[in-house]
Amino acid sequence: MATTFIGVRHHSPACAGLVAATIEELRPAYVLVEGPVDMNGRLDELLLGHELPVAVYTYYRDGERSHASWTPFCDYSPEWVALTAGRASGAEVRFIDLPAWHPAFAGRGNRYADAEARYTEVTDRLCREFAVDNVDVLWDHLFEVEPADGLAERLTAYFDVLRGEASTEHADVEREAYMAAWIRAAQADAGDRPVVVVTGGFHTPALRAMTAGPAAGWEWAGTAARAGQDWTGAAAAAGQELAEAPLPLGQERTETPPQPGQERAEASPPVGQGWAETPPRSGQEWAGTSPPVEQGWAGASAGREWVGAGWPAVPEPPVEAVGASYLVPYSFRRLDAFTGYQSGMPSPEYYQRLWTDGVAGAAAGLVESVVGRLRRRKQAVSTADLIAARTLAEGLARLRGHGHPSRTDVLDGLVGALVSEDLSQPTPWTVRGPLRAGAHPAVVEMVAALSGERVGRLHPETPSPPLVEAVRAELFALDLDGSGEVRVDLTDSLGLRRSRVLHRLRVLEVVGFHRLSGPSGGGDPVYTERWLLTPSDRRLPALIEAAAYGATPDEAAAGVLRERVPDAGVDELAGVLFDAALCGITAVSGSVVASLRSRVARVADVGALGRVLATVVGLWRYDGLFGTAGSPVLAAVIDGAVTRLLWLVEGLHGGAGPADPRRLLAVAAARDAVLHAEPVLENGRDAAVAVLRRVAADPQGPPDLRGAAFGFCWSLGDGGDVERAVRGMSGPRTIGDWLAGLFAVAREEVLSAEAVVELLDELVHALSEEDFLIALPALRQAFAYFPPSERETIAERVMIARGVRGSVGPLLRADVDPAVVAAGMALEAKVDAVLAREGLA
Repeated sequence: MATTFIGVRHHSPACAGLVAATIEELRPAYVLVEGPVDMNGRLDELLLGHELPVAVYTYYRDGERSHASWTPFCDYSPEWVALTAGRASGAEVRFIDLPAWHPAFAGRGNRYADAEARYTEVTDRLCREFAVDNVDVLWDHLFEVEPADGLAERLTAYFDVLRGEASTEHADVEREAYMAAWIRAAQADAGDRPVVVVTGGFHTPALRAMTAGPAAGWEWAGTAARAGQDWTGAAAAAGQELAEAPLPLGQERTETPPQPGQERAEASPPVGQGWAETPPRSGQEWAGTSPPVEQGWAGASAGREWVGAGWPAVPEPPVEAVGASYLVPYSFRRLDAFTGYQSGMPSPEYYQRLWTDGVAGAAAGLVESVVGRLRRRKQAVSTADLIAARTLAEGLARLRGHGHPSRTDVLDGLVGALVSEDLSQPTPWTVRGPLRAGAHPAVVEMVAALSGERVGRLHPETPSPPLVEAVRAELFALDLDGSGEVRVDLTDSLGLRRSRVLHRLRVLEVVGFHRLSGPSGGGDPVYTERWLLTPSDRRLPALIEAAAYGATPDEAAAGVLRERVPDAGVDELAGVLFDAALCGITAVSGSVVASLRSRVARVADVGALGRVLATVVGLWRYDGLFGTAGSPVLAAVIDGAVTRLLWLVEGLHGGAGPADPRRLLAVAAARDAVLHAEPVLENGRDAAVAVLRRVAADPQGPPDLRGAAFGFCWSLGDGGDVERAVRGMSGPRTIGDWLAGLFAVAREEVLSAEAVVELLDELVHALSEEDFLIALPALRQAFAYFPPSERETIAERVMIARGVRGSVGPLLRADVDPAVVAAGMALEAKVDAVLAREGLA
C-alpha cells in the first residue's frame, strides 16, 4: 500500500478534519506524526485524558547552551487528532521528529511554529493574486471556509508551491533526513498495509521525495549530536548520507539504493519492544548517565546503526547535560501570544468553535462573544447594531466568494456596524503581530474574543517534576497555601522561613505571590513584609517550567539567580545580591560578591556604582536577618567601590543641567560607607572629605554634584560656611539643582539648622517673578527629597519666620497641579509684557 502524506498547518481545523477522515478511511498500520521522538515511550501519559490545551515543555542545559521550548496541542491540532484517531483505529502511532533539546531547534520556542519566514515572497504574491491582506486571511479563504471536497489536493498544491520557492535551512535538512528514516522504517515494517504521515506542510514535499522508491535496505547513519558537534543523521541512499538539501520535486537521484537482503549491522527489535536505553521518564532528568530502561520504547541508543527495517536511533543528550520534558497546562491566550514566525494559527477561540460548530456556527459564536464582552463593559450595542453586523458579514462573505462568513468577514462586519469614527491604525487581523496601543475599545474586545480564555488541565495521574510537590509541601507547612493578605515578621524564625520561601517563588516568577511592602535594600529598617496570595490556574505551568532550575524552591531560585549573573551589569548584580539575601541563598551571594569585587574597579557609571555601594553597605551594616552583617567579603567590595567612586566624581565636569538622582544616590552611599564602615576603608574619612571638598568648590562641576559634595562634607562635620555656599549657588538656573544634591545627602543637617531654612526663604523671596518661574521646576524636585512630614515642618518654620499663624496643610495640598499654576503664571507674565510694550498696561 502507498504511504499517504498529509501536509498540515499547525492548529488548523481543516487539516485536523482531513487527518481524521484519512485515518478513518485507510485504517493504517502506522500513523507517523511530526513531534518529539523521545516522547514515544510516554504516549500513554500524553493521552491520559487531559483537558486541552496542554503542551510538552522541554528544558535543556549543558556547558555551552540552554534551551526551553513548548510543543502545544489543542483539540483541533492536526498532530493531536493524528495521535487520538490513530490510537482509536488500532494503528501504531509514533512521533518521528528530533527531540526538542536537539541543536536543530536552537532558538525556537515553539515546535509547531510556521515556517513562513522562509516563504514570505511567495505568500505575498499569493495574497496579491487573491486580493487578501495576509497569510492568515489567505489560509481561511483557501481552506478553512471552503468545502472539504478536494482539500487534500489543494493542500498539496499549496505546500508544493511554498516549498518549491523557499530557502531551506540546515536545521530543516537535519530534521527531514531523520523523519525520512522513520518513514522508511515504517514502510518496510508495514508491508502491504498503509502508512499515514502527518507533518508540517513545509516539510511534506521533501519527505515525499526522499522516501519515494523501494523502502528495504535503506539505512539511517545518524548519531546523536553532542554539545558543539554537528549532527548529520540522514536516510542514506547507496551509502551516501542525505545530509544535503532534498532534491527538487520531480527530480530523481541517479544512484541505485542498496538491494534488499544486504547484510545488516545488527538486527532490529520487534515493534513495541524497547531497546535497552531510553529517554528519561517523566520526573527524571539527564544528569550525566544514560536513562533507565523502560518497556515499550521503539528506539535505539545513539551511535548505533540500524539497517533495513530497523527503527532510527533516538538521539541522546550529551552526558553532561541536564534536562527533561513534562506536560504542562496551556492556555488559549498563551497559544495566541506567539506572533510572526513563532505562531501557528492565530485566534484559538474562533478556530475551536469552527472545529466543534462548523463555519456558520463559528461566525455566530464570534458575534455573540464580541457583543457579550462589549455589553459587560457597559458599551452600548443595540439589536439594530447586531442586525447590521450580521448583514454586513453576510454581504462581505458573498462578495468574497464564501459560502458562510469567515473570521475576517465577521470582524469587518462588526467594525462597520460598531465603530463610527476613523480608526487610528489598521485592524489587527489585517496585519500580523500583537495588538498595538491605542486600538479602538471595540477592536480590543474583538481580539480578546478571538483569543478566548480557555485554560488546559492535566489529568490527576500526570507525573510532575519534584519541584511541584516540594513547593506544595512547603506552602502547606508554612500556612501559605491559602489566599489573601499575609503579614510576615522577619525577626521571627518562622516568619523568616516564610519570607524566604515567598521570595524564592517570586524570583521564579510563579504566579500568585505578590509582595505589597517590605525592605527595599539592605539598610532599609523595615522588619515586616506584606504579601498578597492569589491562587491561579497559571501557577502549575509556572512551577513545572521553573523545574528546569532545580528540584526544590531554594535550588531552583539559586539557578535563576546564577543565570542572571553573567550578563548582568554591575548595578543589576546589586539587585541579584539583595534577592539572594532575601531568598537566604548564601552560595549565590558568594559568587555575586566575588564578581562585584572584580568589577567595581572598572565601572565607569557613577549611578550604577552607587546602587551597588548602597546595597552592599546596607547588607554589611544591618543585615543580621540575612546573615551578611559585618561580612569580610562585603567589606572588600565597599572599599573598592568607595575608592572608585571618589575617583569618578572628581572627574565629572559640566555646566548647569538637571539633577541626576542616580549620582546623588551614589554620593549618599559613599557618605554612609565612610560614616559607618570607615574601619574597612583603605582611604578613610579625611581622604574622602578632601576629594569632595574639591568637588564642591569646582566651578566647572554640575550644580547637583557640587551640592551633594557640600552635603557630604557637612554630614561628616566639615561643611564650612553654609550660608556662603548657599548664596554662591543662588542663581535661578542653579539653586534648585544644587539644593537637590544638598538635600539628597544632608537632609537631616538642613532640618536641624533653622538658619538655613530662613536663608532659603529669603533667597527664593528675592527672586523676580521671571527668575522664580525658571527656578521652580528644579526647586520642586529638590524639596521632593523630604518626606511629607518634613516638608510640613519646613513650611511651619517659613510661616513662623513671616509672622503667620495657622495650619500649613492646605498650602501643601494644592487643588491644582503646581506645574499648571506655573504655566499660568508664565502666560500672565507674557501678557503683561506685551501690554507694557504696547503702552496698554
